[in-house]
Amino acid sequence: MDPHSLLASAGINIGLAIVILFLFSVLKKQPSNAPVYYPRPLSKRHRIVFPRPRSLARLFPSFSWIPRAFHVSEDEILETNGLDALVVIRLFKFGINFFAVCSCVGLLILLPINFGVQTDSSERHRSMDSCTISNIKKGSNVLWVHFLCLWFISFYGLYLLYKEYSEILVKRIQQVRNLRHRPDQFTTIVRQIPVCAQHKARGCCVGHFFSKHHPYSYHSHKMLYNGKDIEDLSNQARSVHEKILGLRKRLLEENLEELCHKIHQLQSEDMLKGKELPVAFVTFKSRWGAAMAAQTQQHTNPLLWITEMAPEPSDVLWRNLSIRYKILPVYKIGVILAATLLTIFFAVPVTAVQGIAKYEKLKKWFPPAMAIDLIPGLSSVVTGYLPSAILKGFIYIVPFAMLGMAKLGGSISKSREEIKACNMVFYFLLGNVFFLSLISGSLLDEIGEYVSHPKNLPSHLASLVSSQADFFMTYILTEGLSGFSTEILQPGILIWDFVKSHTYGRGKEKDLYLYSLQYYRIIPTVSLSILIGIVYAVIAPLLLPFLIVYFFLGYIVYINQIQDVYETVYDTCGKFWPFIHHYIIVAIILMQITMIGLFGLKSKPAASISTVPLVVLTIMFNEYCKIRFLPTFQSLSIQDAVENDELDEMEDSFDKATEEYRQPCLRPVSFMEPDSSLYQPLITSL
Repeated sequence: MDPHSLLASAGINIGLAIVILFLFSVLKKQPSNAPVYYPRPLSKRHRIVFPRPRSLARLFPSFSWIPRAFHVSEDEILETNGLDALVVIRLFKFGINFFAVCSCVGLLILLPINFGVQTDSSERHRSMDSCTISNIKKGSNVLWVHFLCLWFISFYGLYLLYKEYSEILVKRIQQVRNLRHRPDQFTTIVRQIPVCAQHKARGCCVGHFFSKHHPYSYHSHKMLYNGKDIEDLSNQARSVHEKILGLRKRLLEENLEELCHKIHQLQSEDMLKGKELPVAFVTFKSRWGAAMAAQTQQHTNPLLWITEMAPEPSDVLWRNLSIRYKILPVYKIGVILAATLLTIFFAVPVTAVQGIAKYEKLKKWFPPAMAIDLIPGLSSVVTGYLPSAILKGFIYIVPFAMLGMAKLGGSISKSREEIKACNMVFYFLLGNVFFLSLISGSLLDEIGEYVSHPKNLPSHLASLVSSQADFFMTYILTEGLSGFSTEILQPGILIWDFVKSHTYGRGKEKDLYLYSLQYYRIIPTVSLSILIGIVYAVIAPLLLPFLIVYFFLGYIVYINQIQDVYETVYDTCGKFWPFIHHYIIVAIILMQITMIGLFGLKSKPAASISTVPLVVLTIMFNEYCKIRFLPTFQSLSIQDAVENDELDEMEDSFDKATEEYRQPCLRPVSFMEPDSSLYQPLITSL
């Protein structure tokens, strides 16, 4: 990729970002778009004030939402959105802090050295080689400067990781304490409950078992049932109720009354006998009792009476609790196979994208591509902007596909599904976007030499690592400028709302477009950008300033989205951070291994050997973090449980916990008319 292509990509992305942000700033002022841009405050009955109708203020963009992002404190985010949302913001802050220092090192030390030394005559000139480590002559002693910078960047990254882990751990303990009245702190989920030999049921068995083995802490339990027939009738009843609201037909009202009567009958205790599932929510009188029960083996046979802390009620996936525990491994294997097939399938578009990026070689192997040269400047747009834009388009659907696969894994909570999806998406991006882009780009660039000198393939691939820096620079530009600006504009929802408002939804009250924060999409994508920046921190420091812009824009956008758009469906109290920590550790180790290979290619074996201890130290640091921090993220310590119990010694916080875990199909059906007082207008003009 030549400098013209790089400039074309930067120009297009910057232009698109400016246009989109201007458009967003205008559309955000229109009251008709409030369900799209203010669903969170509207759902909490907060009043939104807009400029007066026909006022010029509605037509001019306002960027007051940008400085507002820097005035939102972490405590405010923690209080209103939870620790999981704060973890996302801390991820962007980590990127800003880390790459700000890396940029100082790279631009002030490495870039002048790379640009100022004499190019090795054995290598061909490439677009960014003069700014990368590729410009350093083999055996040159200035490589020791890169070696020292590698150690500094690695230790600074580990220091920031330790600091973040420590601070988020403290916030997690405090958040658990603040949310100590949540029912999940008193409740465990029990699976593989055996059938009572005397009563041929499981319900009595649960009460007997826990009152015997946990006599001082057991309070009550709630069995789960196969309620598919009740759910079917409930769906029919809702459908009939909607028709009644629209048509007001007497016959339908009688039908609805009959369906409700059938549902009440099926929900009775007598009808539920024989439909018990081997699953129950067991509530204890104290957090200590629940923690003890969840973290200990209950039976001689470890495949019976399997206990763990229950997810909070809003996080439970009721449909998956009916899956037999013994066949869950089959579901997990199926998810792994599906993700593997998607990864293999995705290799085709990635290779095609790299074919576009390597335009000179593409013309050689595919002569019709030369027609692009007939239009001045088109080749720069095609090779500079198009590859990263196409790749971004393909990547956009991956998180949703992975979440769909994770849903088939049998997780008992939405948070676990999203954590699984996070892992699958990250490793998918690592393999297909990073490694495959690197390898396919190198292969297309060196395919002629590979045919004539196949033994030189490893050295060619290693020497061309820096040649992909320009592609990843355009990727960061597209992902950051175009990606984040599109995220805040939400064009898909905006268009759908417009179509709906002017077709079948005309005259009806608008629904709020309120969705949960998509951790499985945000965390892996941002983590990949961190990985790219870390790997290229020493190799191509010119990439680093683009990453600072990337993280600043992402920080501003997601503060706005968290405050105004996304709702908090659940709060795991920071359980996403250990996975983020792992992703960044992978990036640091990958950087170090890459530098070992590059030092070897630059005829500096001493530097390569001296980098090996750095890899070992990084692995040891990660193992220490697993021992020091990870257990507290996986379960509540007995000490914290007891201290939280002491804070409300006179309160019976566990009383409502059992009812909170009532199965949806067993809840009373009600089709009452909505309270008209709740539908007062929340949108006013100045």
